Amino acid sequence: MDSIQVYDSTKFLHVNDISITDETKQLLEEASKVYWQNFNGKTWYGRCIFISWYCALGDCTFCFRSTNQHKEMHPATSRRSMASILIEALFSRIFGWRIEFVTGGYGVMPFSDLLKIIKNVSIVYGEKVWLNLGAIPPSRLAELRPYIKGIYGSLETVTPGLHEHVCPSKPLAPYEKMFADLDPELKRSICIIVGLGDTLDDLKYLFDFIEKYRIDRVTLYALKPVRGTEYTAGPTSDFYLQWIARLRIRFPKLQIVAGTNLRRCEEIGYVMKAGTNAVTKFPATKQFGTQKAHLVDKLIREQGRTFISNITALPDLDWNAEIDALQIDDKYKLEMKEKIVPYLNRFRNPKDKDSAFWDEE
Repeated sequence: MDSIQVYDSTKFLHVNDISITDETKQLLEEASKVYWQNFNGKTWYGRCIFISWYCALGDCTFCFRSTNQHKEMHPATSRRSMASILIEALFSRIFGWRIEFVTGGYGVMPFSDLLKIIKNVSIVYGEKVWLNLGAIPPSRLAELRPYIKGIYGSLETVTPGLHEHVCPSKPLAPYEKMFADLDPELKRSICIIVGLGDTLDDLKYLFDFIEKYRIDRVTLYALKPVRGTEYTAGPTSDFYLQWIARLRIRFPKLQIVAGTNLRRCEEIGYVMKAGTNAVTKFPATKQFGTQKAHLVDKLIREQGRTFISNITALPDLDWNAEIDALQIDDKYKLEMKEKIVPYLNRFRNPKDKDSAFWDEE
């Protein structure tokens, strides 16, 4: 098996469409056994909170930010408002979503603005958060330390040669230095994309990196091709599941988060069998309460997991009172009250879509 196994990412993948080999079935059985020997079944939805849509690098070969269309739509001034960011942090706390990380493109804003955002997100969420904003120098980390629990590195791939092609302006060396010098009390995590050209044999590079830099968590994504990049297809479920399962078997206590999207979310039951702790990238705010959200919830619970996040049922809350209780600037509270209305209207009126050409992002 190698990375030439792909599936058409423009089509929705349904449970009955998923085909896996006998080898992968055996790996899933072993990975599931390892998972239950080391974890208690609590499973969550991880929410990535973006602070902007711009990136100063803009040349990672798989990324939507590298396309001309994106650069025209989202220039350097393309930043989200504080209120919209804090609404997602509020939802994360109330719905039991764990903030996967706070992220955005490189070079998006002055550090003082970033510090203010991270501080407010931490206040609204009620705990420290993970941060994914490139290789951050120790002096900056010291200022962020009161509000963050760990640092992510979006490495995409650690395979020599392939990484330089995929991320020409994002070398591994600064991340390696950051992790080597990191405060031991801060946790360490990396993001890896499956489907960029790595083979199963290349897992050895990932395993070596995890061991060398004492990585606590790995988030794996199945590549979702973006129009305008060189990639046109994502990995098959079989290939993606092999990566997850082999990672779980090799590192029994590692926290593993698996990315999905609307079109391939029905493989989540298999993803649970492969030994993941959580799922991320499901478009929960756009799909809250839909049939797809209910199916995701069901597929997770069918694997004996306790799904501690809510993506299906809107609680009966006084949302304005929830916002008023936050220890943040009053101007942000006023803006949040305005911006939360369309979210709640959508949650109350969920709309399902399952079309091959509908873009859920």
